[in-house]
Amino acid sequence: MKVWRVLMALSFLLLGGCLVSFKEPLPAQQAAPATLLGKWTSKNAWGEPLNLHLKRLPGNRYQAISNGNGNGQSRMRDIYEFTVARHGNRWYLSAAVPDRFGGHFALAGFELNDQHELVLYSLDLEQINQALEQNTLRGQSFSSDAGEGVLIDSPLSEVFAYLDDPANSDVFVEAARFQRAAK
Repeated sequence: MKVWRVLMALSFLLLGGCLVSFKEPLPAQQAAPATLLGKWTSKNAWGEPLNLHLKRLPGNRYQAISNGNGNGQSRMRDIYEFTVARHGNRWYLSAAVPDRFGGHFALAGFELNDQHELVLYSLDLEQINQALEQNTLRGQSFSSDAGEGVLIDSPLSEVFAYLDDPANSDVFVEAARFQRAAK
């Protein structure tokens, strides 16, 4: 299992083939909290160890480097760049989605909780489709190697207005939970 799938908390991999992507990435204008950086561990859906190293790049960009160990064998590393933004009470991250999964950019929520865990949240495709039906957001459906998804083409200001509305708090679902790696 590629770590970008977990890191980006893409619901199409976690919730049966569904992806919400965006035409615009988060601009690289904000720095991530220092506590986000470093080494994290978790287990994938099959109980195999997953290692994640998050580091800063120049210009408020970040890099996720991951590898998993399954069946006693080390897997290939996956490397992805991402940006972050704090909007309202939430932190968000975005990264490019490979073309075979629809392309464009994924958007996920994250928090660093009181238990010193990194918790990642994906967007619920059903809730996003309701927002499209109600014309709260604009976008269109697409199909990719991973399944059905929706591409949101609303400007980020409209996306954040929707996400920041307390009535839409259930649009995020927990996708992954990481613990700080032991030194």
